[in-house]
Amino acid sequence: MNQLFYTPRIEQGFAHFDEEESRHLITVLRRKIGDRLELTDGNGFFYEAEISEIGKKQVLASIVSTTPAPITELPTLHLAIAPTKQIERIEWLLEKATEIGIAEITLLHCQRSERDTVRLDRLEKVLVSAMKQSLRAHLPKLNPLARFQQFVNQAEADQKWIAWCADTPLPHLKTVLQAGKNAIVLIGPEGDFAPEEIRLAESNGFTGVSLGAARLRTETAGLLAVATVALHSV
Repeated sequence: MNQLFYTPRIEQGFAHFDEEESRHLITVLRRKIGDRLELTDGNGFFYEAEISEIGKKQVLASIVSTTPAPITELPTLHLAIAPTKQIERIEWLLEKATEIGIAEITLLHCQRSERDTVRLDRLEKVLVSAMKQSLRAHLPKLNPLARFQQFVNQAEADQKWIAWCADTPLPHLKTVLQAGKNAIVLIGPEGDFAPEEIRLAESNGFTGVSLGAARLRTETAGLLAVATVALHSV
């Protein structure tokens, strides 16, 4: 597979590409009717398809074959993280996390957050691009900005962890993870979680963990958490 395309619309044996992906196929790549494509719906399936119709704003391709992604690719991590003041740093994290493998991302509004608004459409494009580049069949679910209290009160997973800089040693995430089980990891803003947020998380079943001795930037901590879960699942 040399190049992967994406559309969530697989209907009645046809892949329907949106205007942007269609323009890329026809104007940039010069694809034509009869050309074969490899694509994914972002829900765990790869498809081989043949371009059957080219319109002004949409390309249709008939599905030739369907292949589920390997079970080993199935992501299990839900990362909940405070967005950074410079949104480019979170975009970088989302790109790398998608390449490594992640199931879901929630952006958290915490007491010490540096940003309280995000453009989900912009971040979604980063996820799609990274999924295609890394030839993955799972597009991570991206949730709107959520208030910390609401999120931890409602969060459900087999394993729930909060990574923070404690005065006393905490177990490293890699030593407590259980392979194959769904996990949520909370990552705070540059100033870390407020004490009352940590207590609230713990009262809702989250356990404190460390990501190492170094004090990490938010996006670095997020990436390390993603990589730790991915390596532990191998």
